[in-house]
Amino acid sequence: MALFIAHTIWGINFVVAKVTLQEFPTYSLAFLRFAIAFILLAPFFIAQTKRVKIKKVDLPKLIWIGLFMVTFNITFFFTGIQKTTAIDASVLTLTIPMLSVLFGWWFLKEHIYTINLAGIALGLLGAVVIVGAPKFLTGTYSTDSLIGNILIVFASISWVAGGTISRKILKTYSSLEVTGIVFLVGVITFLLPAVSEYLKDPTWPSRISTLGFLGLTYMALLSSISAYFLFEWGLSRTSIVAADLFQYWEPFMATFVAVLVLGEEITIPFIIGAILITGGVYMGTLAKEIHHRLHYHRH
Repeated sequence: MALFIAHTIWGINFVVAKVTLQEFPTYSLAFLRFAIAFILLAPFFIAQTKRVKIKKVDLPKLIWIGLFMVTFNITFFFTGIQKTTAIDASVLTLTIPMLSVLFGWWFLKEHIYTINLAGIALGLLGAVVIVGAPKFLTGTYSTDSLIGNILIVFASISWVAGGTISRKILKTYSSLEVTGIVFLVGVITFLLPAVSEYLKDPTWPSRISTLGFLGLTYMALLSSISAYFLFEWGLSRTSIVAADLFQYWEPFMATFVAVLVLGEEITIPFIIGAILITGGVYMGTLAKEIHHRLHYHRH
């Protein structure tokens, strides 16, 4: 139930992000979201770091994890979601488990099976279909949605890059400690761009509606904090295979809410791409246990 609720929160977050970004400047929303999340996480983080001291030698790696998993990931995601549909974005992020297997093979020399490679190829083909290859070939593509979809893929790649670096770090530090530092890196890196946005238009905070504040609250309290704790708690009490199955629920939840709230449409290329990606994720991560850890507090 905890895993189901966590992935439901993350699924709905695609639509929440799209709606909230209509009211907030991109970097200001990112800064506020991670600042609130970090403040709420700080007491747990401080209690944990009293027991385990963070070594100076590990700080550069932790900073890089923060840059990839928050700064680059959120910048690509927020910019991309404004240009594409929440439906496309939710399915494209399913490439994360496959990419993590691929990165583990390339950079960490992890063992990979032929079926994993076949699944990854199948999933990436699905991603190409959703990104807009059919429309591109027929000349009916929208430049905005094409760029948006590519940015969502970049967001997934940067997430996995950070996750790959974090694999060894997570053997030394708890996921709570890593998350605390990752969030702090987000707060620091988004501060200047957020200040710049405010200086360009100091009146934007006065135009935020109740819906905008609810969106920010959802992203900070539910998507960043609650879902993360539910995911970790659920993961510690079930098998990795069972935990991984819930990631397929996210796009279905996102699609349902996007159709209902945003009036987005389900297209034939989307259905074909979604089937290819779902099959690809299953085959691509078969017998690979490591990628599950890369799935918390996304977007």
